[in-house]
Amino acid sequence: MSNWLGIEGKNYIVTGGSSGIGESIVKSLLNQGAKVANFDIHESNETHQNMLFVKTNITDRENVKKSISIVEKTFGTVDGLVNNAGINIPSLLVDIQDPEGQYELNVNSFDKMLAINVKGTFFMSQEVSRILAKNKSGVIVNMSSESGLEGSEGQSIYAATKGAINSLTRSWAKEMAKFGVRVVGIAPGIMETTGLRTVAYETALAYTRGKTVEQLRASYGNTSTIPLGRSGRLSEVADLVCYYLSERSSYITGVTTNVAGGKTRG
Repeated sequence: MSNWLGIEGKNYIVTGGSSGIGESIVKSLLNQGAKVANFDIHESNETHQNMLFVKTNITDRENVKKSISIVEKTFGTVDGLVNNAGINIPSLLVDIQDPEGQYELNVNSFDKMLAINVKGTFFMSQEVSRILAKNKSGVIVNMSSESGLEGSEGQSIYAATKGAINSLTRSWAKEMAKFGVRVVGIAPGIMETTGLRTVAYETALAYTRGKTVEQLRASYGNTSTIPLGRSGRLSEVADLVCYYLSERSSYITGVTTNVAGGKTRG
């Protein structure tokens, strides 16, 4: 049953599809026979006859509108959107050891996370929703985070932006249902290496938690932290995205699913 999901020939936009979870989502959709437009500021390594790369700054409304018009001209229409693009800058509310230092929250990092994670999701969702509402069908998948459900030490603003995404998902699901459009969320926990898990990121996060990078890495597969005892695979998130974009999940909307191996605190 290779076509069990029934999304072959459908047209999707994935933001931040050039690396990490987004890249895995793009590949999974292409493997299912879908057409995918990757909106990212960085070129994709993926080449496929059914993939369209459109360099896009999702925090720029006019850029978003232009990019979506390119997709419409190329694919004809849009059947779904995956709001995956996001940024995380670990920082403390107050750093007693180094006030106003490198790892204390500042206005620039606050604004950057809010702009990409929330405003970008709003711009993309509004413009794509105009198309989906007209077509009386479609799905929006918002990528949240386990931290948005539980909070996270050293990642307060990132967690707050993902908490906002969870609320947008619930609200938009109620608004868009009248048009036959579903809105769902997915909240990954600790995943295998992605673009987020750089040395700089791990160094910052370890500092905010008073740990070494080695101690931080050891916790990734700790059964006291993650009951299943391992980090998640990117494909496990991508598989759920494909399912939610399909009619197999036609009675699911307004919910955010935690994909975190049982982890509920951190």
